[in-house]
Amino acid sequence: MKKPAGNPDPGAGLSSAIRAMTGKREALLSPLATTSADAVRRLDRVPEDIRTPYSRDADRIIHTRAYTRYIDKTQVFYLVENDHITHRVIHVQLVSKIARTIGRCLRLNEDLIEAIALGHDIGHIPYGHFGETCLSTLCEQHGIGTFSHNVQSVRFLDQIEDCDLTMQVLDGILCHNGEGDDVRIAPEPLAGWTVFDKKVQDNADGRRSHSPMTLEGCVVKFADTIAYIGRDLQDARDVGLISDTTQIPVKSREVLGSTNREIINTLIYDLLENSDTEDDGFISYSPTVEDALICLRTFSRQNIYNNPKLTSERGKIEQMYATLFSSYLAALEKEDTTSKIYTDFIRTGWTNQRYLDTATPEEQVRDFIAGMTDRYFAKQYEECVIPRRVEGKFR
Repeated sequence: MKKPAGNPDPGAGLSSAIRAMTGKREALLSPLATTSADAVRRLDRVPEDIRTPYSRDADRIIHTRAYTRYIDKTQVFYLVENDHITHRVIHVQLVSKIARTIGRCLRLNEDLIEAIALGHDIGHIPYGHFGETCLSTLCEQHGIGTFSHNVQSVRFLDQIEDCDLTMQVLDGILCHNGEGDDVRIAPEPLAGWTVFDKKVQDNADGRRSHSPMTLEGCVVKFADTIAYIGRDLQDARDVGLISDTTQIPVKSREVLGSTNREIINTLIYDLLENSDTEDDGFISYSPTVEDALICLRTFSRQNIYNNPKLTSERGKIEQMYATLFSSYLAALEKEDTTSKIYTDFIRTGWTNQRYLDTATPEEQVRDFIAGMTDRYFAKQYEECVIPRRVEGKFR
């Protein structure tokens, strides 16, 4: 179809008008918010369109293979048959919603917040944080350093699938971990990609990341905790790990509340009342709320995350990781192209060739296993250890 004469690009005027409107909207943000003009890409191969750079990043993330696998990844309660407990995909949606609510109230960039939130847990692996411990041990044994899901999230999006995301989004994902007892976080700017890459490497070497480079990243870091701390209590009651709300420490109940709804509400309001995004630039709880939150984290660690009912199968899970790691490494050494690491990872067409050209066999095994869902992981283990039955004739 021919384009109308005198108008070689019918979308050009529309794109220009929408970008102008976006500029006006961003002018209403806090002076410390991150704008589209701040966005920095590593390659910047495609010109921006009607989307803001961070909105485009969110779209790129949700179209990745890694994002699709959120659907069957454990949040906390692995090996539990219950359709109503939180899986990783629900947690990510909760973080996104909570963080955007906070960002809107503080006049921060919601597009950037959404992109960070959607990608923050892509690096999580089968059987949650315990699976991370198992894989990290194997990685150290094979000389490729420790394993952490925040670094793996960046690795999936920046190397393995090559999404060319902005530094602001990748940095927020790297620094998202909400497990720390942070009372107040202020952003720490980055000078460029060399500094960012060193920050990633520091995390890969086991050194905890610094603060995010943006206030939006700081918000997601807090929202990560807000999304899981009350929800884990709710799930723990549903599966019988704790009996009722009276088990929650009195200090936590009196300050935060005892239900997921009350806890989320308290934490969001306290954050809004104690943060400054207009002058000094920081996100913060009050000391009283932070003290109650630390108390609740300690209770959850003892009564939920390390509950013997939840941890009784850990020895078997360790063996599963060790078996799969050695099996795939052997397949690469033998160049067994029938192995799943070839058919489902290396030769799929979506794995970035630059990554394949530079990653060692041990790194490829790590990344293949890290990308698995819980169900796929268990199926691959069965294929490794259970003899294959032959129907009728050998072929």
